[in-house]
Amino acid sequence: MSEGFVAPGFERVRDAFEQQLEDELGAGFAAIRDGEIVVNLWGGWANREQTRPWAEDTIVPVYSTTKGVSALVMALLVDRGVLDYDAPTASIWPAFGAHGKDKVTLAQTLAHQAGVPGFLNPIDPDLWLDPPACAEAIAALAPMWPPGSASGYHPMTWGYIVGEIARRAADRSLGTILREDICAPLGIDFQIGTPESDHARVAEMRKPSRGGDFGEITPPRKAAFFTKWAAPVRGSTQWRSIEIPSTNGHGTALGVARLYEAYATGGLINGVRVLSQEAFDALAKRRWLGDDLVLPFRIDWRTGAIGNSNSFYGPNPEALGHSGMGGSAGFGDPVAGVSVGYVMNRQSHHIMGNPRSFKLIDALYSCL
Repeated sequence: MSEGFVAPGFERVRDAFEQQLEDELGAGFAAIRDGEIVVNLWGGWANREQTRPWAEDTIVPVYSTTKGVSALVMALLVDRGVLDYDAPTASIWPAFGAHGKDKVTLAQTLAHQAGVPGFLNPIDPDLWLDPPACAEAIAALAPMWPPGSASGYHPMTWGYIVGEIARRAADRSLGTILREDICAPLGIDFQIGTPESDHARVAEMRKPSRGGDFGEITPPRKAAFFTKWAAPVRGSTQWRSIEIPSTNGHGTALGVARLYEAYATGGLINGVRVLSQEAFDALAKRRWLGDDLVLPFRIDWRTGAIGNSNSFYGPNPEALGHSGMGGSAGFGDPVAGVSVGYVMNRQSHHIMGNPRSFKLIDALYSCL
């Protein structure tokens, strides 16, 4: 059975969630409409042995759903005038300009066009656990395609790049800005860089039985996903505690829904303006629409978030969101006025777009 709340008229979402729990280990689903919580449900188990029930305050790593949150922080820095989407990334981080990356703009970098989706040559995987050193190594890479000429998803490297840019621009880490300027003031349970005091409430992940189908393993795909050093070992105390703005955000479904509310409202979260309309419009601006060199489909890249051209985020093409490895998702839909957070700990093999989340999203829209 699930726990939590559904507003009158949204009972179908609870029904769908309880049916869905048969296919989950544990999960949470939340939706906000016009600033009001209409769904906040959780249930199942927070550990693989099924001895710890999923609680209201259970948090879970959402992997690349973190990117849409980090994009909000970068937009906040643009709004404050300390960053410029149209300026070269190398203007704030000169080392990043190595090997012809000197002209790639911040907007292009956020839209996965910089050409450095991973390390093709061997590295020590522990390098990922040292963000300053990892950022330095990424800056030194030669691009795998002419920067700005195509997009190729940067699953890990994106976070180290934006983290370094934020630190240089604001003299605070991206996770600190998120905590101090957004989450703490607004009471949002989401963190990039999770202190050890919160690790006891983190759900354990169950990996999928097989990987996703990427098609031909080209060099960009190999660098991004298919080497022994493509990512750190996840789940350690150190991995949870450091900041990886591309992949290690931890939060509740409601925390995800609250942050992605900004994408449904043009920059408002719970009635508080976090971004100016001008800054939000720049965040939401399309930067690339076409076949991605890493992901095996066309992507509508905005300035760090994904447009809904593949219908991952409900029926309205105006929605903006991001998905995470294994199936988590967050999005905001300005047409319906809703934002959604879905988190779980039994991971799916689907690359983006988890059929389990689709059923819940369909149930939600049937109630609107």
